[in-house]
Amino acid sequence: DVVQIKFHEVDPRDPKNFSCARKWTITLLCCAFCGIIAAATSSYSIGYESIMKDLNCTQLQATLGLSLYAIGFGIVPLVSSSFSEECGRRPIYIVSSALFFFAEVMDALAPNIQTVIVSRALQGIFGACSLSLLGGSIADIWQPHERGLPMSLLAFSSLFSFGLGSAFGGLISTSPHLGWRWVQWIHVMFTGAFVLCVILVMNETRSSIILTHIAKDTRKMTGDPRYRSDAEIDKLSLSSLIKTSCTRPLYLLFTEPIVQSFSLWIGFVWGIVFCLFESVTTEFQSIYNFSVGDTAYLIFYFNSVGAIIGFMANMYQETLYRKHFPIKSQEARLYIPCVAAIVLPVSMFIYAWTASPNIPWIAPLIGLTAFASGTSIIYQVSFLYVADCYGPYASSAQAGQGLARNLTALMFPLFTQQMFAGMTYKWGLTLWALISAVMAPTPWVLLFFGSKIRSHSKVSRKILEAEQQQQQQSDGEKTVVSSPTEERSMQV
Repeated sequence: DVVQIKFHEVDPRDPKNFSCARKWTITLLCCAFCGIIAAATSSYSIGYESIMKDLNCTQLQATLGLSLYAIGFGIVPLVSSSFSEECGRRPIYIVSSALFFFAEVMDALAPNIQTVIVSRALQGIFGACSLSLLGGSIADIWQPHERGLPMSLLAFSSLFSFGLGSAFGGLISTSPHLGWRWVQWIHVMFTGAFVLCVILVMNETRSSIILTHIAKDTRKMTGDPRYRSDAEIDKLSLSSLIKTSCTRPLYLLFTEPIVQSFSLWIGFVWGIVFCLFESVTTEFQSIYNFSVGDTAYLIFYFNSVGAIIGFMANMYQETLYRKHFPIKSQEARLYIPCVAAIVLPVSMFIYAWTASPNIPWIAPLIGLTAFASGTSIIYQVSFLYVADCYGPYASSAQAGQGLARNLTALMFPLFTQQMFAGMTYKWGLTLWALISAVMAPTPWVLLFFGSKIRSHSKVSRKILEAEQQQQQQSDGEKTVVSSPTEERSMQV
């Protein structure tokens, strides 16, 4: 005989019922950490020359610090989601961001390149623990039709901070009085401020954890052991949770066409983003005689303007989504991404074929800006569309997608310089543009045939059946009068 604890309709403890100010505080904290992670990526890569000079290492060794930083973001989410189910999101934010802070201190004090590589790998591992929860935190507090703006801000903060990190990283690392270590110390300051904000301001947003705490307090207060939350009734062991969170993303990645297609598409685009950080500085230095500081501002410009254009496009996509959702369902997310799929190869062709001493530098910059705006659009839709399609399995689908995305971020920088040295920048970038053109039909196919593809998916059918059953139960509850005990248990 169990008395089940639930939120009542307007319970202020329910994350969905948090005040607007609290919701936006949590959302902006999520955006801040996303920005910190992105800036730590680009500011490191722009400082290669300073690192190689100070630590007497090769460019390949310095590049390993970038690649190993990325791999953590692909592997760690397979495990970290299990711990969030067990202990909640807030403790993981606090512990992982604090460890990320100490790994950055280790980087700033590193006496050799080996220590830098290890510290960067640790930053990737600890940063991924928190980063993998950001989308879930936003989904916890916002209704599905409200998530467009928060998710757009999350995508914007990531891409904008890529450029911002390059700007201040290039400015500081090229200063004879500062160098690359001061780039790391500035990161330490920002991360330390974030850790304090998380401790002081961040609330727990996972409803199952909040209900579990309420149930424990109720049992303690009443002495009645019958009070239980859903999570306690159907509780799995931590080992079972870890096993599921490690295997389910891989199962979805290898069996679900929607997860496969989006993972391949966003993985390729993300690999090119890391390639561009390798190529832009060298190419503009050799063709236009730009300094490292000049290219840092250049990267900041095309990333920031591209992020703003992408943010505006994502806002318009939200309007289209609300308008066409009754007819197109989840596929209403894909109108603007269809345009972005065409923009990507075109922008890469522009960048590849206009970077010449005879053509002003503004021409390749236009191509880079268009590429950045397209990346911003694809980055957001890869989260929202998959979340809409896979509902309760969204975290697993996104973890599988994240694994594919960050594996390319690991591999691409390792062969970028060799590829460009053998093929030249023009033909190397042309190759990427051609592959991007081959992938351009991805959102178009899903726009017209996505619902049919999902109808043949065992996972999608299971989700649909669960939603229909939940709706029937919800309709039934509206006609049932709760007993006094049941009513009290729901409002404890």
